[in-house]
Amino acid sequence: MKPATTRHPPPEVDLASRISKQFTDSAQVKAQSLEVLAAPIARAIELMVKSLLANGKILACGNGGSAADSQHFAAELLNRFERERPPLAAVALTTDTSTLTSIANDYDYEQVFSKQVSALGQPQDVLLAISTSGNSKNVVRAIAAAHEREMRVVALTGRGGGDIAKVLSAEDINVCVPHAQTARIQEVHLLTLHCLCDGIDAMLLGAEQ
Repeated sequence: MKPATTRHPPPEVDLASRISKQFTDSAQVKAQSLEVLAAPIARAIELMVKSLLANGKILACGNGGSAADSQHFAAELLNRFERERPPLAAVALTTDTSTLTSIANDYDYEQVFSKQVSALGQPQDVLLAISTSGNSKNVVRAIAAAHEREMRVVALTGRGGGDIAKVLSAEDINVCVPHAQTARIQEVHLLTLHCLCDGIDAMLLGAEQ
């Protein structure tokens, strides 16, 4: 019979300090990102509005937390952000499990977004491609498919943009968060999505007084 294992209590953790650091770090990264990202975000808003006014749509893709961001953004356009307005055309390419699993099973996971872009994309559409590292292979392939369909691309990246920065055309827009930590990049991506939604509404409905 084995002797009972002695369990030592875990070391005490100053949770309040850790929480404070998370808030402080997030605020600092957002403030630092403003100078770098304001101009490309504004261009992305103008590009998306031009697409929507031409009866185009926004196709969005990403993995993990970026998949959630894709769905969040599509929901804000299809339903509403903060103002009442008609629905706007947006599709998250991350939600159809039958499509995703059939492509991954019959071909490979790298094509789960590109095949959808090839089928659904039109020249007046915009691809919103989200990757914190910039190296997601299925997102890179989706960008290639968008270019084949003569679509423009708005990329949300971090860490210098990775492989995505290398495949974007001169007409595409890279909103690249100047940071290396995934959590901080994701937080700025979410703020960027809200900026896009607010800017789209303002351009379509006029600035609120």
